[in-house]
Order: sequence, then structure tokens, then C-alpha cells
Amino acid sequence: METRAFILIVTQVGRSNRVATELRNIPGVVSADPVTGTVDVIALIEANSMSAMAELVTSRIQGVRGVIRTITCVAAG
Repeated sequence: METRAFILIVTQVGRSNRVATELRNIPGVVSADPVTGTVDVIALIEANSMSAMAELVTSRIQGVRGVIRTITCVAAG
């Protein structure tokens, strides 16, 4: 069973569209959309395990140029 999480992402000013576009090209990222509010992008990701999810977030998503901070919200249902 796949583990799903929503990743709340704060980006550098003016980079939210570019970050969302780059995230969509990463395997495991189901969707990534710029949003309004206290975060700039929300991404939905899926992984086979919590360790794979951690690797995806820390190695791939946080490595995208323009990403300042992420908050991972693992789906509970």
C-alpha cells in the first residue's frame, strides 16, 4: 500500500510557479500546485514506505532550487 502525503512548501519570492513545474517532473510527485496563503506550493506525493517518502522529500523536493522550507503532512486515511 502506498503512503500518501501533502507537502506544504515555502518558496523564494517569485519562484512558486517554477518550483511547482519542476516538482511535477519528479517520480512520486502526483501533483504540485501554486496556492495562496501562508505556503506557496502544495504537492501530493506517494511512496512505498515512510523511508522512501523521507528520501523523496529530503533528497529531491528540498533540493529543488527556490524551496526554502517544507512541511510534510502524511495522510491518515
